[in-house]
Amino acid sequence: MARGEVVPAVQDAPGQTTRLTSGPGVLEDPVYGQARVATASGRISEAADVLAEDSRTPFSASQLSRLDEALTLACRETGLLFTLWVGALGTRSRERAEELHASLGDRADEAIVVAVSPGERVVEIVTGAESSRRIDDRAAKLAVMSMVASFKESDLVGGMVEGITMLADQAGGAH
Repeated sequence: MARGEVVPAVQDAPGQTTRLTSGPGVLEDPVYGQARVATASGRISEAADVLAEDSRTPFSASQLSRLDEALTLACRETGLLFTLWVGALGTRSRERAEELHASLGDRADEAIVVAVSPGERVVEIVTGAESSRRIDDRAAKLAVMSMVASFKESDLVGGMVEGITMLADQAGGAH
């Protein structure tokens, strides 16, 4: 498995660690510090160590908790799969966000990818076939506008939480 590669998740029972897979069988990759866990809602929470010249982490434990709570509640309330990507998207940001969405495999139809690249000042929202019926372009644009307003006030985490919440509210309850 290449560093940074998106791999399919194998979901265990909620609360159990989900091991990374790189083909047939199940493997964990402790060398790169990657792990996944299936939350009680069935959402996969994934973490990976990223080596950088700056040893500070971008988010505190409480900020990560806020983001996880927003994603968990959005998934639970809507029955859709909400995912968040924070990092560089490159010059082809839309294409990269669509690649991230497609990497969700069978769950892509019901998924919403919120991709935020603070350094590039880019926000992309990609929806699947089912999720796009419940979250239209207008709702996605309003969520982006709300996020950008918070980002301008130096509230990255608050903006992402608000955007996810707005998208979940628009999608409505699980069908």
